[in-house]
Amino acid sequence: MLSPSLAQEIAGDTSAVIGLNVLITDSEGVVIGSGDSSRIGTFHEASVEVMRTQEAAIHTATQAQELKGVRAGVTLPLVMDGHAVGTVGITGTPAQVRRFGLVVKRQTEILLRESAVLRSRVVRERVLEDLLADVATYDAAVVEPDFVVFRAAEVGFDLRLRRIAVVVEVSASGGTSGARHRAGPPVPDTSLVRSELLRTVREVFADPQDVVAGAAPGWIGVLHRLPEQRSISRVMTACQRLTDLVGVQHGLEARVGIGEPATTVGGLHDSYQDACDALRLGSRVSPELPVHLVSDLRAHQLLAATGHHTRTRLLALTAADLREQPDWPVLRDTVVAWCENGFNLVRASSALHIHRNTLVYRMNKIEQISGRPLRDHRTTLALYLACLADQLDTQP
Repeated sequence: MLSPSLAQEIAGDTSAVIGLNVLITDSEGVVIGSGDSSRIGTFHEASVEVMRTQEAAIHTATQAQELKGVRAGVTLPLVMDGHAVGTVGITGTPAQVRRFGLVVKRQTEILLRESAVLRSRVVRERVLEDLLADVATYDAAVVEPDFVVFRAAEVGFDLRLRRIAVVVEVSASGGTSGARHRAGPPVPDTSLVRSELLRTVREVFADPQDVVAGAAPGWIGVLHRLPEQRSISRVMTACQRLTDLVGVQHGLEARVGIGEPATTVGGLHDSYQDACDALRLGSRVSPELPVHLVSDLRAHQLLAATGHHTRTRLLALTAADLREQPDWPVLRDTVVAWCENGFNLVRASSALHIHRNTLVYRMNKIEQISGRPLRDHRTTLALYLACLADQLDTQP
């Protein structure tokens, strides 16, 4: 608890402020911090009795001569949680040191408590990062799931509860739409506000069972406890709120990927990988949206797994003539909307924000150029996949 580096920092700074030498000992009475560096590592005999009684002791020059390593001054116990962990001494005549003794003792104990709290937070953050990494890199062929469950239980998390993985990417590339048009200070580097970003994410995902940890620079992972009565739509709402908070509080831009619910370590691993895919693919095909569900991107995920060559070949064999048209992006989006809205004219035109007649015109054009009727679901689905492949390979 009382490290030599911290003791030396406190002793050196305090000595400079009060103009008297301050020394700090450990629980064995050995000097580990002092304004007079020659005393570091020496034994301070008076500290032993002071720690035993937890009472301050003042020594005159004559009294100090009878004790090993002691000079005239005052020695006070440093008490943490009712236990003496060391002492702090001030060198000088009793008249000089008496007025400084209690103040220095209290200030030193405050600094020790703050240091202990900081170390505790750092240790906990590392534990959470390790737990998230255990799930993200889980391999059933290498690690038993019970081992991961046990490690999580050691720090208070039950991985057998129903959970869903969420991945948050925060960047300084312009901030949110609201922050982008606002005059103000420069956008901060995400690495400099990491702890504040973690705090913001924990404001939104505040369940005691929610695991929130840094995954990489600019990335935060969440293993969110998902009660049975809580729907995915509520998770999406929470993620929308998170992106707003990151923009307002930090002037940064946040994008979110959401996996699928899981109740096992293997399922949670898949959910985390799905969340990463949702974030990566969603940002490419729908860059205007900040939150992406993997369930909306399964076809994209499958196409992404096939490789660039396979996607290119599918596109060439299925939509070559359509791609030559100057309005290909419009035609592509029309095919996508037609398929994703159940081959329904009303819903598809609404999704495209166009009149029904405009949609009919576009569909007729697509049929004439491709030579394939859009009401033939098998051929249309192949064309749909080709359009998705083009989205993946043309978006930045």
